[in-house]
Amino acid sequence: MNGITIYRPNQRHELGFLKTWLVMSRNIVRSRELIWQLFKRDFFAAYKKSFIGISWIFISPLMGIVSWVYLNMTGMLKPGDVGIPYPAYVLVGTSMWGLFIGFFSSATETLSSGKDLVMQVNYPHEALLFKQTAQHLANFVIAFILNIIVLLIMGVIPSWKTIFFPIVILPLFFLGAAIGLVFSMISIVAIDINKAVSMGMALMMYVTPIIYSDKINNHVVQTIIKWNPLTYLVCSARDIIIYGRLYNYKGYLICSFISLLLFLISWRLFYVSEDKIIERMI
Repeated sequence: MNGITIYRPNQRHELGFLKTWLVMSRNIVRSRELIWQLFKRDFFAAYKKSFIGISWIFISPLMGIVSWVYLNMTGMLKPGDVGIPYPAYVLVGTSMWGLFIGFFSSATETLSSGKDLVMQVNYPHEALLFKQTAQHLANFVIAFILNIIVLLIMGVIPSWKTIFFPIVILPLFFLGAAIGLVFSMISIVAIDINKAVSMGMALMMYVTPIIYSDKINNHVVQTIIKWNPLTYLVCSARDIIIYGRLYNYKGYLICSFISLLLFLISWRLFYVSEDKIIERMI
């Protein structure tokens, strides 16, 4: 019986929650070399045929900041007092939002990004999530360095507590991956729903105080900001750099716990459902 693997119908459903998470964690560790090779392949391929290559990582956030600064200068946007030069505030805030959307997109494309490989090779597909996330983080690190340079040019000294930034953004990964994993499965069978969610995620940016101050004299907006979990997670990632503190300590901890719980649930759902989903991809 050595070397023989026996499969049973709904075999993965028989595993408990804890056992499932242990199996998936072990799969990730065993697939670390595969993750690294896929990451290198896709990261360099993304810019290989581009005329200006990796420079797009710098250009994209700069073009974004120009639009918001223009709206502010013309008076169409009233962001309120943000405590630092507005261009720096917008750049860091939108970069943190981009980090979250990147986590979400990485998880959403978990199966579709490796569709051909999924069909041909038997390997732990959880590895695709971490390959996608690693590729996004590599791009973000370059943009993050740009953020720090811009802050220094504008006379804003990042807090020494920025060293805690990798820990502060973990809940952003958990929440983005949780939502993304669910819709990576839904998108295989219901493309329209996936498009609707993508538009909804884009709309969430405007109800998260990253391009304006949270001190706005509008009761409806204040209520939305208060109950929006991304307010505490995205703004804490921004504030730990600029102000050296979390946006709201209690709100951040509550949202972090909920994000972790949602991630563990969605990760197990992905694990027990992926075989049937892959069948729909054929």
